[in-house]
Amino acid sequence: MDLYEHQARQLFAEHGMAVPEAEVIDRAADAKEAAGRLGGRVVVKAQVKTGGRGKAGGVKIAADPAAAELTTRQILGMDIKGHTVRAVMLAQPVDIEAEFYVSYVLDRATGTFLAIASAEGGMEIEEVAATRPEAVARIPIDPVEGVTERKAAQIAAAAALPPEAAPVLQRLWQVLTREDALLVEVNPLVRTVDGRILALDGKVTLDDNAGFRQARWGAEAGDPHGDPLEAAAAAKGLNYVKLDGEVGIIGNGAGLVMSTLDVVAGCGARPANFLDIGGGASAGIMADGLSVILSDPAVKSVFVNVFGGITSCDAVAGGIVQALRSVRLTKPLVVRLDGNNAARGRAILDAHAHPLVEQATTMDGAARRAAQLADAA
Repeated sequence: MDLYEHQARQLFAEHGMAVPEAEVIDRAADAKEAAGRLGGRVVVKAQVKTGGRGKAGGVKIAADPAAAELTTRQILGMDIKGHTVRAVMLAQPVDIEAEFYVSYVLDRATGTFLAIASAEGGMEIEEVAATRPEAVARIPIDPVEGVTERKAAQIAAAAALPPEAAPVLQRLWQVLTREDALLVEVNPLVRTVDGRILALDGKVTLDDNAGFRQARWGAEAGDPHGDPLEAAAAAKGLNYVKLDGEVGIIGNGAGLVMSTLDVVAGCGARPANFLDIGGGASAGIMADGLSVILSDPAVKSVFVNVFGGITSCDAVAGGIVQALRSVRLTKPLVVRLDGNNAARGRAILDAHAHPLVEQATTMDGAARRAAQLADAA
């Protein structure tokens, strides 16, 4: 279940992370008084479960309470990538000296968590990751050890974050582990001109399997999957996140999928989704994944990137072949198989000889081909 930004910030505050004062309203008539309580000048932010709000006009500065009411009226009811804005958050603005990015995500393939951090946070973090991946640190986290003081310092150093960000990394780990989260993200984490470290924006995805422990979010969060495709994927038990691109992605393991997103972006294309099928790649799972991805009208090509481990590549290839008997493939599909029984898996796909299925032996080569096919569509 994805939380709204204001709910994520509430969790951050409960675990000792500093956030600017804010109020959430769903009526423009309430904006003037709320802005007055917050000091007059406020940031008005649409509360929707999708990214890109700023570029869509869903985040604006209001100079005074009257402007806050007008801006709230403009933002409420907006459609942002298929999400209707039904509430806004008014927050105190801060004077920013530097912006950073920090997150923890579950890596299902390795059974660990991954810390992702960069000294260059903000709206362009995806571009930073695509054009200069060396600027984004990826540090595995042992779930038993967790993020200790020493580990937090290691993450901060690897990402060139200021030392005073290390305690925030520890508290963010507490949010992940104590609140049954699969993903916690702060973007941006900022240092203000007076030296404070604040979480300005956040994203939290809770484990649906722990819903009985997180009942307090039931009424507030509404639909746990604001995007229709995410809802359809959740109904099939898939770990899927909708993104704003044209290359559909299927991989086994969160770390591999994250790397795949970066490589595709580095080839000049935009990933359309995050889809981690975990350790298994049965015909049913593959069919469900392809069905969801092909339902996205923005998808122009699909990239299946699998490293055979517990599940061998020939089993994955067999799953793809069977899936194609139940799912009508309408977009080109590029498959990269590596690892256990990779040669046998490639032979199975060659024998099937589907006209829209291509293979590549390397991740870079497959990503380039998927990007070319998307561009040509």
